[in-house]
Amino acid sequence: MIEKPHIDPMRRQDRFGRQLADRLTAGTAELPYGVQERLRAARVQAVARRKVPSVRRAGSVFSAGRAATLAFGDEGPSPWTRLASALPLVALVAGLVLIHAIQDERRASEVAEVDAALLTDDLPPLAYADPGFAQFLKLGRE
Repeated sequence: MIEKPHIDPMRRQDRFGRQLADRLTAGTAELPYGVQERLRAARVQAVARRKVPSVRRAGSVFSAGRAATLAFGDEGPSPWTRLASALPLVALVAGLVLIHAIQDERRASEVAEVDAALLTDDLPPLAYADPGFAQFLKLGRE
C-alpha cells in the first residue's frame, strides 16, 4: 500500500493501529475464551489510554502590516514568555557594560603610554607647555 506524503502523521498512526487491530482480531478466533476476554480488556484499556492531541483554539488574531499574531484567551503571558522577552534586554545591558569597561581600559592605557613617554623623554615636561617649543619643532622640521 502506497501512502501519500501529505497525510498527517496522526492519521497514518491511527490507520496503522486499526489495521493491526483487525489482524489481531482475525487471529483470536481459535484462542480460548479466557484469552480472548483478556485481549479484549487490554484493547479497551489501550484505547482509553490513547493520547489525543490537545488543540488550543486562538481567541483572536491581530494583524499589523504583513505580520499576524495569535492571542490565546485571557491567560496572560506565562513566566517563560516573560523571561524570554527579558533576555534580550539583559543581553543588551550586559553588552553595553562590557563595551564601556573595554573603552575605559583602552583610554587608561593610552593615557599611561603618554605619561610614560613624557616621563622617560630627555626633555622636561615643562618644555612641552612652553609656547616657543611648538615654534622650535616647526623650525626643526624645515
